Amino acid sequence: MIQPLPTPPTSPRIAYLITNSEIGGAQAHVADLLRAMHGRAEVVVLAGGDGPLFDAARQAGVRTIRLPLLDNALSPMRAIATLRQLMQALRDIAPDLIHAHSAKAGALGRLAGWQLGIPVVYTVHGFGFKAAAPVRQRLASRIAEWLLAPLTSRLICVAEAERAMSESLPIPSTRVTVVRNGIPDTSALATPACDMRRIVMVARFAIPKRHDLLVRAFAQANLPDCELALAGEGPRLAATQQLAEALAPGRISFPGNVQDIPALLASAQAFALISDHEGFPLSVLEAMRAGLPVIASDLPGIREQLDDGRCGLLIAGNNIDALTQALIQLADDPARRTTLGQTARDRWEQYFGLERMAQATWSVYQHALSSGNRDSRLLAR
Repeated sequence: MIQPLPTPPTSPRIAYLITNSEIGGAQAHVADLLRAMHGRAEVVVLAGGDGPLFDAARQAGVRTIRLPLLDNALSPMRAIATLRQLMQALRDIAPDLIHAHSAKAGALGRLAGWQLGIPVVYTVHGFGFKAAAPVRQRLASRIAEWLLAPLTSRLICVAEAERAMSESLPIPSTRVTVVRNGIPDTSALATPACDMRRIVMVARFAIPKRHDLLVRAFAQANLPDCELALAGEGPRLAATQQLAEALAPGRISFPGNVQDIPALLASAQAFALISDHEGFPLSVLEAMRAGLPVIASDLPGIREQLDDGRCGLLIAGNNIDALTQALIQLADDPARRTTLGQTARDRWEQYFGLERMAQATWSVYQHALSSGNRDSRLLAR
């Protein structure tokens, strides 16, 4: 006789786990989920560091737990110690479900969930074994994801391209779901028909982002009345500032980690994101929401966002000359900027709102909770 699946709790306790609490796309995604799950679940955030994600969680009335040992270090001994720390925290809070984000937290979260009998949902914001990734990273990611896939109750991919990559892993397709990123609306909208005074890129100054290519193309485009604003921080910031001063002195600004991203985007007439590889970047969605025309690297997830270039300009192979021409074309054609921006805004409204993403994620939770094998002896409340 087939036993019916247990009914999931109506208000489950969910532990959101991410490696760093710093500013970034995955952290913004988690912060949005915290707000969207208000009233549906009791949520707790566990992360390393002490960054803005904790601030956002506290503002939303969400409990936070800092894991001092959790970071991106590759030391096996530190990973073992971090796993012990994580398992103790999970025993203390007794969640019904773990939702892990980012590679290291995804690995440790699945190991902890397996040992404690807690179902784990893992959102992969971009597999590390993409062809464009460095060889060592690609190999390490492939091995890790292969070994951990069987421990994953449900795998969420943020794009169809990521789901296709998951087919090479030992996890049934019935446990893999595509939930595209979504973000809440804002009243701050751009007016791309104005003279093109500002182009914005919002991204961390670190691999795989290619601020250097955008700086070179902007210098070649020679748009004397236009500023390029590169918002964000990271290890490559100083080198990018030196390059900007050498190639386009006084025409490129570095506003740092901007708190009000919608206002910054509303002040621009175009948005750019140049990168070697991406999953489904939130910064592109933010630009689409603002009604901005987008210039971006021709990558699978971005192609999916921009509807194969119908709401933006895709740069194949990150070619600098093609990128330069795209900047010039948009600068010279306000009507095209307006059309692309409106098309982008319409597509965001139709596909990439927060409620659509939250409802799809909630459905994944319900399936994971119904089929999970939680060990009540270890986690009895």
